[in-house]
Amino acid sequence: MTEHSVEIRVVSRLAEIGQSAWDACACPETQTGAPAIDPFTTYRFMSALEESGSIGPGTGWQAQYLTATLAGQVIAVAPMYAKSHSQGEYVFDHNWAHAFERAGGRYYPKLQIAVPHTPATGRRFLIRPGFEDAGFSALVQGAVQLTQNNALSSLHVTFCTPDEAERGRQVGLLVRKGQQFHWRNDGYADFDEFLSSLNSRKRKNLRKERAQAQAFGGTIQTFTGDDLQPEHWDAFWTFYQDTGARKWGTPYLTRRFFDIAQETLRDDMALVLAERNGRWVAGALNFIGVDALYGRYWGCIEHHACLHFELCYYQAIDLAIARGLSTVEAGAQGEHKLARGYMPTPTWSLHYMRDAGFANAVEDYLQAERDAVDEEIEILTDYGPFKRIQVEEQE
Repeated sequence: MTEHSVEIRVVSRLAEIGQSAWDACACPETQTGAPAIDPFTTYRFMSALEESGSIGPGTGWQAQYLTATLAGQVIAVAPMYAKSHSQGEYVFDHNWAHAFERAGGRYYPKLQIAVPHTPATGRRFLIRPGFEDAGFSALVQGAVQLTQNNALSSLHVTFCTPDEAERGRQVGLLVRKGQQFHWRNDGYADFDEFLSSLNSRKRKNLRKERAQAQAFGGTIQTFTGDDLQPEHWDAFWTFYQDTGARKWGTPYLTRRFFDIAQETLRDDMALVLAERNGRWVAGALNFIGVDALYGRYWGCIEHHACLHFELCYYQAIDLAIARGLSTVEAGAQGEHKLARGYMPTPTWSLHYMRDAGFANAVEDYLQAERDAVDEEIEILTDYGPFKRIQVEEQE
């Protein structure tokens, strides 16, 4: 077997690949009945984005799914898109775009290997077990070749795994380091045991916030699986629209995405809702992985003190402890998460710039940025809420 025998193909619809072939690469663990490690790269999640119109014409995310086939068998796939903007990526390259265009170039369209609208770390080069080297090489070479052949400015692989970042570096891709805030489960039996790991002042603050939030005059419930009902999505859609309009101008996901999610993704989701005076007033949506909980969206129609912290962060910790999950990924940005036990954690992306001069400038920038991120993580870790002995153990 040689990599020259691998056929690279680009298709615009997941159905052209098929669920069996896609999931054999994206979540091979499900072939034996196990749950998917990462819900976001499964066929059901990716197809929900596509079928709901959350990607596709008019969204700036045009699917260009990359496949590698050997002897008639799909051995690797990548969720790749032609992008006409940089929204919904959460790894910001707006300054690169402005610099490239000021120099007379055309930055868009570009190629993006990513899960749209989802700043969660996971595999981006999805490879059937047993074909790791051939599959990775074929996908990287194929994506770079497509960038060159179509005279595109760049290729970006966002929120990849540390292993993928290192393999990409070894084949000449540029590596970018960022950070998010993640909560780590140190084998806590319950929320009180987690609180006992914090210093006294932070512990008191968290208890006070939870008490304030839970005194909002209603009840908080978590729904997952068959307990999720259309009425819950009707309420959450209102919350999501409000948040989306304020943050992005237009919500990224369509209403139909949640209808499809109700049918195909309900076991992968945990929806936390607050009810007051007979109506839902706030909610937070999480996705469930094998060992991680992913906080994704929040919204409300009434403001109550600390309710955002309770629904997004503390309820997520409760759920992770109850399910024995090791991590809560709380999404992009937000240093306010630090005081609530969410610690700075590196994230990674890979980049290829077709223009050599521009690539050199970006490489210099990325080196300085990596140094700055390392320093920021170190400083923020020192400001974390944990007792000093625990911080030293984490370091």
